[in-house]
Amino acid sequence: MMFLEFFIWGGWFVTLGSYLASTLHASGAQTALAYSTQSWGAIIAPFVVGLIADRYFNAEQLLGAIHIAGALLLYALYSTRHFQAFYPCVLAYMILYMPTLALVNTISFRQMDEPARHFGGVRLWGTIGWIVAGLLISYGFAWDSHGGIARGLLAKTFLMSAIASLALGLYSFTLPRTPPLREPGQPPRLAHLLGLDALALLRHRNFAVFFLASILICIPLAFYYQNANQFLTEIHVANATGKQTIGQMSEVAFMLLIPVFLKTFGMKTTLLLGMLAWAARYLLFAFGNAHELAFMLIVGIALHGACYDFFFVSGQIYTDSKAGARHKAAAQGLITLATYGVGMLIGFWAAGLIDDRYAAGGAHDWQSIWLFPAGFAAVVFALFAAAFRNEALTYAHARSTPS
Repeated sequence: MMFLEFFIWGGWFVTLGSYLASTLHASGAQTALAYSTQSWGAIIAPFVVGLIADRYFNAEQLLGAIHIAGALLLYALYSTRHFQAFYPCVLAYMILYMPTLALVNTISFRQMDEPARHFGGVRLWGTIGWIVAGLLISYGFAWDSHGGIARGLLAKTFLMSAIASLALGLYSFTLPRTPPLREPGQPPRLAHLLGLDALALLRHRNFAVFFLASILICIPLAFYYQNANQFLTEIHVANATGKQTIGQMSEVAFMLLIPVFLKTFGMKTTLLLGMLAWAARYLLFAFGNAHELAFMLIVGIALHGACYDFFFVSGQIYTDSKAGARHKAAAQGLITLATYGVGMLIGFWAAGLIDDRYAAGGAHDWQSIWLFPAGFAAVVFALFAAAFRNEALTYAHARSTPS
């Protein structure tokens, strides 16, 4: 499940910026508009998951239905060649896809007694799926070579992802039953039905600080998703998409280190290390190049493991530890809203404006562009270090039981 979930996403999202610029001739603002569909999907996700997965339908059945529908939309993206037709399709797809990130976490957490110890090993397979997708694009099919880009071969990434989405849709119906956990005898309330009960977590000072930091750190994160592949291909780094999988390879190692870091250093230090890694990688991108300083780009890519795992995966574990038994899926949807939703929506908008500001003659002043997210990440790091208090993880855990 995790392998296919992230194979689908990594199979087209990494190269989206390069595809839009080279095949659809999109501007920075249009590219930002396309990437921001991920954020709109994430903003809607808590309502979808809270209304459906936590209340009425088995999570694995909903996951299957969404991915089968998603396969049709990915095929539509493969077929279109105009941004005006591309945008509504990618918006519809991301509104469907983003809730599945919370669903796969819910299905996983509900089978585990100790998510802090077990979840990393399961989520690892998502990273492997993302890696395989990138290696196929660069080394298997050479779709992101300069010749492949010129011939419009990046469109085939959508076809590859459509096939994987159909496979996951069918496979999802074989997953362990994950029924909703209902509290008998309680009349339905609107906030309860929409999953808004998870907002009660914000009454806790520490979780509110974490929630705000999640929004803020995703502003610089959006620059990486939107710009990294286009940056590498524009400065003529060979097999850019394949090289970007170095980040996911490092993610494998850091994923396995999460239990060690959480036990040894605590949640606060682990989260801070993730934030610091974002600032460091953008500085490396700003001052590296494709020639004698190419090692700086490779190190910056390799920092992805610390960037993603130490903040986002640890954050998912922290969120699960704070949520009550009946609101785990809604709580995961809430943090998805903060990260992939609000934070990255602002980030994509800012990246589009800055990209167009530093674009001239079909090229970009990448050093100036990368310094913006580097500075912002450093500020978020300092604010979080001052405001967040370290705490031990505790679980109000419920196993999957029939409703």
